[in-house]
Amino acid sequence: MTTVASLIRAREGDQHAGYIFEGRTYTWDEVVSESAIRASILNDLLADGRPPHVGILLENTPEYLFWIGGAALIGACIVGINPTRRGSELERDIQHTDCQAIISDETGMKLLAGLDTGVENVNTIDVDSQDHQELLTQHQNAPLPENEPDENSILFLLFTSGSTSAPKAVVCTNQRMAIASVRAGQIYGVTSEEVCYCPMPLFHGNALMACWGPALAVGATVVLRRKFSASNFISDIREHGCTYFTYVGRTIAYILGQPANADDKHNKLRLGFGTEASALDRERFLERFGCDLVEGYGSSESVVAIIRTPDTPANALGKERADMAGQVCIVDPDTNVECPRVRFDEFGAISNPECIGEIVSLSGGTSFEGYYNNREASTERVRNGWYWTGDLGYRDDDGFFYFGGRSADWLRVDSENFAAGPVENIVSRFPEVVMAAVYPVPDPTTGDMVMVAIEMTESSVFSPQKFDDFLSQQRDLGTKWSPQIVRVIQAMPLTANNKVHKPPLRASKWFASDTHYWRPERNQSLRVMSETDKQELEARFAANGRAHILSTL
Repeated sequence: MTTVASLIRAREGDQHAGYIFEGRTYTWDEVVSESAIRASILNDLLADGRPPHVGILLENTPEYLFWIGGAALIGACIVGINPTRRGSELERDIQHTDCQAIISDETGMKLLAGLDTGVENVNTIDVDSQDHQELLTQHQNAPLPENEPDENSILFLLFTSGSTSAPKAVVCTNQRMAIASVRAGQIYGVTSEEVCYCPMPLFHGNALMACWGPALAVGATVVLRRKFSASNFISDIREHGCTYFTYVGRTIAYILGQPANADDKHNKLRLGFGTEASALDRERFLERFGCDLVEGYGSSESVVAIIRTPDTPANALGKERADMAGQVCIVDPDTNVECPRVRFDEFGAISNPECIGEIVSLSGGTSFEGYYNNREASTERVRNGWYWTGDLGYRDDDGFFYFGGRSADWLRVDSENFAAGPVENIVSRFPEVVMAAVYPVPDPTTGDMVMVAIEMTESSVFSPQKFDDFLSQQRDLGTKWSPQIVRVIQAMPLTANNKVHKPPLRASKWFASDTHYWRPERNQSLRVMSETDKQELEARFAANGRAHILSTL
């Protein structure tokens, strides 16, 4: 039987460094002991007859992982609470997942103050308090539990990023987490001598399944940082001799946005694994830090996994994992028919937009364990006997998949449908761009206008003329893809795991305080969008009865 509990037990007596955090090192044997203590506390704390769910509202600290270990040993469930959520949203997350207890710290307790979480005060533990220290002392000699937990017990409820809708709690059982941990370690060559840097939030599947889990499975070292810091990335890597790290979203773009130094390559990194770094950013990272980045496509639901191979084209995701061969395809969500393979023209532009559809698993999502307490969302994922990822993509004749964005990223210009992802990849080539987000805003008459938010490096200034010149030279830019409105944003809205959060971008349209540029007609050059321009454009929407559409985005 493979469970996270069994992986923890295997580390008993192991004197190799397990966790390193802010100057303190815990051996794996100490990790096992600390986990046993938390298991004993939870046995006393959790009531029978109710879901054994424990919410954790902490940054990346050893405490977080000790409580995970304790829960794994007794078959309890950890609910990773997103610390960027506030007020009623935070209250909803905790109530929705039926938490019996909450583990937090002084900072988190302030966020919880006044909220109706449904958790009794005696079951809310502040790890910074004296009461917590006394509790640890009371259980300090706790042995490992005698019994193994049920392999099908829920170990994690992993909230989705919430980049397109309210976060959903993905069910992850003890066995699935263990299998994913072992498999990831094998795929990425994680050995006991690895030093794994973990800057991504522990409430997200990337940090757990691709960093902590593989390290636990082989007894490698995990270096924890409370939260990601682009400015401290390379100094942390050097200080601890880190060899492997994981990332999500626009993490790599922010690291590359830091000033370069002549000694950036002086590090021990051998590999970084993550998602959503552009081909250009991967190339820049390798050149600057001497470290390969391996991109993969997956999610907390773990139904579809696409892996890069050495022959994968630069902008492609890769091919489905070997055990999923023939099960993953691109489907038109309106017709349930597989989309044709992509045709690229001589410049690499997509010449048949109908190739873009949703990434689907024909397996029916047999490994999908559902969203907790959300039958509607679970049903939406599995329909027509297939699992729908909610992500857009396309596929070439050699079977390589390409990412097109989220399902909310469809744009329709002059009756042509296309996805935001390829446009974002092109805009991201513009010099000094840290990241770009492309999204639709309704055209005053019909269809959409292409709008892009661009975050530049701190020292750079956006030039609309240079941007127009740049676009004119991108031979793979589709004829309908050129942005009609450009927002130069000071700080891109992000989820807690560094994914762009587009709903507020779409909702604010062109009325944010940032500088906006636009083309009154698509064949014109970009110019500054004045307040009069903004009001006149809004009036055109109203005159054509489309203003109400904008207000609902």
